[in-house]
Parts: sequence; structure tokens; C-alpha cells
Amino acid sequence: MQDRARRLSAEFVGTFFLVLVGCGAAVIAATFPEIGVGIVGVGLAFGLTLLVLAYAIGDISGCHINPAVSLGLWIGGRFPGRDVIPYIVVQVLGGVAAAAVLYVVASGSPTFSLEAGFAANGYGEHSPGGYTLLSGLVIEVLMTGLFVFAIMGATHKRVPAAVAPLAIGLALMLVHLISLPVTNTSVNPARSTGVALFVGGWALSQLWLFWLAPIAGGVGGALLYRALGEKSEAPEPEAAPAEFEPDFGDISAASPG
Repeated sequence: MQDRARRLSAEFVGTFFLVLVGCGAAVIAATFPEIGVGIVGVGLAFGLTLLVLAYAIGDISGCHINPAVSLGLWIGGRFPGRDVIPYIVVQVLGGVAAAAVLYVVASGSPTFSLEAGFAANGYGEHSPGGYTLLSGLVIEVLMTGLFVFAIMGATHKRVPAAVAPLAIGLALMLVHLISLPVTNTSVNPARSTGVALFVGGWALSQLWLFWLAPIAGGVGGALLYRALGEKSEAPEPEAAPAEFEPDFGDISAASPG
């Protein structure tokens, strides 16, 4: 019971910091006059935060910090089904808590306004580039699928554990670089829910897409990896029985000296 509470706490903390830093970069730093970090900076913020968190809490909870990832890893046979719902609950709570802290900080600026979007995800007139619902659906499904596919590969037993956070963090950064203009990049329902609760109105009415598409993409990415990586996931062949091993005797006895 204590171990489960520890894992759930790590997921809450991890999601909190991912949303706080990633969305914070978009709300506070992206459009700062003359030195704003822009799209590249926001992508780096999300990717680097995930990379750091994967090293920090990866050995505690697996550092899913994303409902689509938890569901995808369950479908991919990497995560027990009994933990999926508890993980999702604490991830969403972490995202909401981060959005609340970000609101307190950002509202300290005289130019702050929720009407600017507060890093909420959207399509149509609420898409950064005016992209349609169909565009948003396609990009969110495909990018979440790519992300979970990359996680499955990076966490394969044959890949050195120290390498996985680098690959996963870079994958999230790349996903943001292509999809930020389309939907402001979700690929994570917990990240979308937290800020949408503060924006309200249009953000809540469009939130369904940023649950449906990432979950569909995460499941699809996991199934694709299982289909392509089934052979590599198979157990190693058993060694031949001892009686069939050739007997070379004690070769050390024949060594010179």
C-alpha cells in the first residue's frame, strides 16, 4: 500500500511540474517582448522537463505523467490494468494544481488575460494557426501515437535504462515543434484539462478532443509497437541442456606455467 501511494504521489508531482513549466513557458515566456522563447522554446520546455522528471521519478512510478501514456503502456503490456485509473486521477489532479499555481503567478502581470488562451488547446478559431477540427484530430492522434511508440521502444529491456529519458524527452519536444501551431499541442489530457478549467467556455467545450485523440493515439502507438516489435519482445531461447554441451575438460590444467 505504501509503495502504491509513493508511485501515485510521484505521478502527481511529475504531472504538476510538467504542466507548470511547459504551460508556464507558453503563458509567461513565449511572447515576452523582444526576447520571447517562441514555439521552439515551448517545445524545449516540455521536452526538457520530461527528460529531467524521467530521471527523477522514473524508478518510482515510471514517469507516465500523462493518461494517454498510462493507457498506452497498459495496452502495450507494460503496465498493470489495476493502476490505470488511479494514475489517471492523480495525473489530472496534478495538472489542475499546476494550472492553479500558474494562474496565481501569471495574473500578477498587468497585461495578463485569460482571453489570450492561457495555453489551452483548441481548434478552429481557437487554434493558434486557425486549423480545423479535422486537422487537430489527425495531428493529436498521430503525434500521441508517435510519442507512445517512442516510449515503448526507448524502454525496451535491451535499451540501456540511462538512455530512455533522453529519447523520450526529445520525442516530446519534436511532437511540440510540429503540432503547436495546430492545437497548441496536447498529447496529454491532464495537461489540457488543468488549463481548460481556468479558461472555461470554449476551452471546456473543446476539451473532449484532447481526451479522445491522445487516448486513441496512445493506444494506437502501443498496438503498432507490439505488432512491429513482437519478435524482439519474445523471451530469449533457453540454453541447451547440460548433457548436450561439449566437454573440453579442464583447459586450465594444460596452460603453460
